Amino acid sequence: MNDPDVVVIGAGADGPATASRLAREHGLDVLILEGGPWHGNDQWPEPHADAGGTVSTDPDDLDGKLLDEQFTHREADANDPTHGYLRVGPADHSRAPWFRNLHQNAFIWQVGAVGGTSLHYFANHPRAYPHAIDEQDHWPISYEELVPYYQLNEEVTSTQQAPMTAKEEVFIEGATNAGYPRIDTKNVTETGWRPQANAVSDPGEETPTNQPLDADYEGSFSYDDGFRGDTLVGDHFQGGSTPVDAPVREKSRKSANVSWVPRALDTNDNSDAGNVAIRPNAFVTNIETNDGFGTIEATGVTFRDSWSGSSQTVSADVVVLAAGCIESPRLWLNSGLPDDGWVGKGLTTHWFDWVVGVYDDDTVAEINPENEHMDPYVGHNSAVRFDKPGVGGMEDIGMSPGLVSYADYLFTEAGYSFDTPVDPGEPWDTRGYVVGEDLKRKMSDYRQTKALLILTDDLPRQDNGVSLDNTFSDEHGPVPKVKYEPHPDDDAKRDELARIAANIHREAGAEHVHRSEWPPLLLHMQSTMRMGKVLDENAEAKNVSRLFVADHSALANGVGGPNPTNTGQALALRTADRIGDLYF
Repeated sequence: MNDPDVVVIGAGADGPATASRLAREHGLDVLILEGGPWHGNDQWPEPHADAGGTVSTDPDDLDGKLLDEQFTHREADANDPTHGYLRVGPADHSRAPWFRNLHQNAFIWQVGAVGGTSLHYFANHPRAYPHAIDEQDHWPISYEELVPYYQLNEEVTSTQQAPMTAKEEVFIEGATNAGYPRIDTKNVTETGWRPQANAVSDPGEETPTNQPLDADYEGSFSYDDGFRGDTLVGDHFQGGSTPVDAPVREKSRKSANVSWVPRALDTNDNSDAGNVAIRPNAFVTNIETNDGFGTIEATGVTFRDSWSGSSQTVSADVVVLAAGCIESPRLWLNSGLPDDGWVGKGLTTHWFDWVVGVYDDDTVAEINPENEHMDPYVGHNSAVRFDKPGVGGMEDIGMSPGLVSYADYLFTEAGYSFDTPVDPGEPWDTRGYVVGEDLKRKMSDYRQTKALLILTDDLPRQDNGVSLDNTFSDEHGPVPKVKYEPHPDDDAKRDELARIAANIHREAGAEHVHRSEWPPLLLHMQSTMRMGKVLDENAEAKNVSRLFVADHSALANGVGGPNPTNTGQALALRTADRIGDLYF
């Protein structure tokens, strides 16, 4: 595509949603440039070893069986931040990941590829708390304006209430005994627990061979044999390429490469719609501008082919930044665009924590007579949650054992558990690192262990964010320097949620409760190019006309604590409509 109406920078969770809406509803031609590789596309059969094609416009290029081959179910294949297929870096795996200067005890967990970090998530899709949008001064738009876009996004991503397994029943027992009511609305304003809203298609109760789908089912889980949906393998964090053999668009977990990318490419077969082209391995290095009326005006971008090293400039009427909370402000600053003091600032990450409960067999068997074990690898990674608007929320989590050992016992800022005292007034037994023989004993209880993930309503603060490093550069310019330090108000909210989590474990009968006390995990990053500061109510840059932001960095705060994917995509869809109405 040589003359697009719109260039979208980034094919992560939000860019493909924006492009699809622009082409389908506004008849525009859209070129998406993505710095990382494209898995499951037959233009790139060996995406980490060979340059492959240059661009894809045909939905028939998508190949689910190829995706099965590339997304194995081995934990290290996916999660190794240096060599794993889900990393931030060039497709060429003989080269190092992209460097971010993070000079503190913290970890950035993102993915650079078509689908972005939605390739690497649990597919939890709750909406924001209405109060986080309507009752604070962060947002220039109302919650009500987002509702129709939530509804569209939930339809495309097959968002539904997650089915329950044994681990969720234990959580519900604890939450109910602690006095929390069930919530039966998507628009949460009160405290309580509810089934998780997940973008994961579920199988029916009966299989294609009319056998009940239960623990005794011995049939095939192949799409070719008629199996549909997936709740049975807790591998969603590794990419979730199930059911096996399914076409890409029929994979159960609706990350952006499964949901919005096929829908965007489908517009090329619709004579009433515009066209969408996606070019991976194309890292944008500069936003081109001309002087406009009062402010400068975006006119296109220059990008670098990450395999050949060659650069190319493409012009467009509108440019959309959708490169994420780190790369969007980095590109802005490397392009020399105006900085009013809020570009890259206001980073939120939900100031996570992790509270672990270990249960004995009799307790779990009493709650789940048919199962006896919780088996955290069964079912959705997270299928039930707790919400407390104004403070944050939490999720009941089950994962594969390697991730469990890391998240439960080896990611902490509290020190070694054997050397870290516990305040007798706190509801947990231990905190900090668990190592050696003690770690072996804890992991031997893996089938009766589960954790609650704390998602704090941390507010955007100007001291936190992304700036350019004055020392280190790579082939794309100065690298990003990332800082996140929680405010004492955020610490207090996190402590309150950790105590609620420990109490829920206790009320369910946990025999041991451990608080991990995570350092900052930069995963739910939001707000670095926030509406109301850098952007106006249309998500257009205040100081650069025809330049919009359509990724999680445009969110004005941390949406109160709920997972941000649904809200980020809903806002991106609204932004597409604003672009169409304002300029075409």
